[in-house]
Amino acid sequence: MVVKEEILHRKGARKASDIPTEVLTLLNQGKIESVNLTEWQAVHHSTLLKNVLPSIGLEEKLEFILTEVEKQKVETGMKAIRLIGSLLDKVLMDESDIKKEELINICAHHVSDSVRCWATFMNKHNDYSLEEKLLYIRPFAADHHFGVREIAWMSIREDLAANIEISVDLLSEWAKSEDENIRRFSLESIRPRGVWTKHIELLKEEPQIVLPILNLLKSDASKYVQDSVGNWLNDASKTQPEWVVNLCDEWQKESPTKATERIIKKAQRTIVKS
Repeated sequence: MVVKEEILHRKGARKASDIPTEVLTLLNQGKIESVNLTEWQAVHHSTLLKNVLPSIGLEEKLEFILTEVEKQKVETGMKAIRLIGSLLDKVLMDESDIKKEELINICAHHVSDSVRCWATFMNKHNDYSLEEKLLYIRPFAADHHFGVREIAWMSIREDLAANIEISVDLLSEWAKSEDENIRRFSLESIRPRGVWTKHIELLKEEPQIVLPILNLLKSDASKYVQDSVGNWLNDASKTQPEWVVNLCDEWQKESPTKATERIIKKAQRTIVKS
């Protein structure tokens, strides 16, 4: 199927009610990606399931998954993605390792960003080490689509929070990546007060644990990464304002760059207001 150029290069509606019918249909068929948050939230995941599962050889699992989704009464957004990804992970346990790997690969490289979001939850095995779980999630953390990158860190945040010191050691290597998306993930995934997620209480009280990553990114050239560093420190400032002020003073002396200056401004915005 050939999708019109004007659809592929659309800017995206600001309100769900303004999304063209043709665009919404294609989104729910898994034929195109969403281009903004409005479209991402408008995807009807039960409809998407009906279109995608038969095409990847999981038609016999469709009724079970749809029934569970209906029970939970979640059709759109983050809750639907988490539930469907977890259900797909569950049904894949009945498949051979080769078949499971094949199906995960199909979902992980699907044209639909929503299907790729499902895939971030399709490898939840307790016997996997944290390093193995991070290895699995890395391609999603580097995805070109904003939604997939966000769901990537949300899908593994609980594991990271439960092993925070090991997480910092592993993510410190990610902070050295040439890919700005990977560098950003190294910090965004363990924000003390993550958006749409549980807070990490230990980091609210002891933010210094993450200094190995923070120091690596204190003058990052990418504004995408700078925003993450600034937001991380702003989170920390709500419980440890003095620590954040002292760190910013230290950075200002050590790294008098525009990047660091921008980070510091973001980091102290709550402190300045108070």
